[in-house]
Amino acid sequence: MSRTPAPEINGELVKTWAQKHVFGVANRQKSLREKRTDEVMPRLAKVLDAFSKERLGTQHFASITGLGHGDPGREVIDRVFARVLGAERAAVRLQFVSGTHAIAAALFGVLRPGDQLLSVTGHPYDTLEEVIGLRGSGKGSLADFGVLYDQLSLKEDGSIDFISLEKALEIPRKMILIQRSCGYTWRPSLSINCIKNICSYIHQRQPKCVCFVDNCYGEFVEEKEPCEVGADLIAGSLIKNIGGTIVPTGGYVAGRTDLVELSCSRLTAPGIGIESGTGFGLNRVLLQGLFLAPQMVAEALIGADLVAGVFEQLGFEVQPKINDFRYDVIQAVHFGDPNPLQVVCKAFQSCSPVGSYLDPVPAVMPGYQNDLVMAGGTFIDGSTSEFSADAPLRPPYNLYVQGGTHHAHIKIALIRALYELVQAGFLDLPQTR
Repeated sequence: MSRTPAPEINGELVKTWAQKHVFGVANRQKSLREKRTDEVMPRLAKVLDAFSKERLGTQHFASITGLGHGDPGREVIDRVFARVLGAERAAVRLQFVSGTHAIAAALFGVLRPGDQLLSVTGHPYDTLEEVIGLRGSGKGSLADFGVLYDQLSLKEDGSIDFISLEKALEIPRKMILIQRSCGYTWRPSLSINCIKNICSYIHQRQPKCVCFVDNCYGEFVEEKEPCEVGADLIAGSLIKNIGGTIVPTGGYVAGRTDLVELSCSRLTAPGIGIESGTGFGLNRVLLQGLFLAPQMVAEALIGADLVAGVFEQLGFEVQPKINDFRYDVIQAVHFGDPNPLQVVCKAFQSCSPVGSYLDPVPAVMPGYQNDLVMAGGTFIDGSTSEFSADAPLRPPYNLYVQGGTHHAHIKIALIRALYELVQAGFLDLPQTR
């Protein structure tokens, strides 16, 4: 995108145009917004049913200190999450520092030297590169421990290449890695039906192979979760969808009982596994976050629809497009230039409830190869269930927007972003064309 030198533009005129454009898109999306709202009820009913069946009471809000052995609150939380996620067992732990940590625990827990790990969704998310051993060395990656890795590229349309997968399965594979979300790639995220087809295909050919799904950004977007359609193990973050914007940290693993136990043996230690870990007095927050999550995910999806509509109608490429189905809460916008991308991040940050005075600048972030620019003025540091936007500073310079507690906030941020793009000369007012 090239910057267009422009004469002085009246600020009020720009603001009025930006408001009309954003509200116009929002009005045209009324039926879609109602659909998102209607989807909350069955998701919430699922959570309430789990609370009821596990006889959740206020006594479960308390945590045992120290080792946390025999903590009834933690045990109820695990059972509730297992029901909601359709899994045999779940381990929900504040000791997981991120989704990447939970995923790494699952990988190291299940895989052994000489095992074959195959990604069927292309290159993994940036923070998993050093976990697997695709970059960096000598830090204890899977490669350092002799785990073998291979990956299959997706087809041009973003779908799974089953022909290549059939050939890849001529080698016995211990685990198949499936990344549900698009991550930092320009591709559709995977639907639950697609995950079902992958798992069925794998299990028919290699019944003992573990189908492991990185479930980040996907919880409550669709009616079912991966464990309900054949996934053996999943992992995710509590400061993404399933934490309902209020859980302060943590992650989860869920799936087959033996695989969850193995994952927890990496989080704690062999022999201790799943049977320990205090809740730091935050059991109520974990449960309340789960209760709020279906509504918060719906708000994030409404916001993502709005971001797509606002930018697509201005001529930007977006992924997904306005009328596409959504399988996670991420909305990508292609800028092709780091400068307008940073203008939008700065505008979003200025509309944040926390740190609105800060100026997002590209910076090194642990686990990422490239500098990252991020608008993340959230109450929970790094939370992407709250409204945020980020991008690695590398071509093709796509911005990834996610989260949101209420879509009114996203409207405000979009109006500010359009205003700043016009003032910076990256966007023309219709009247000036």
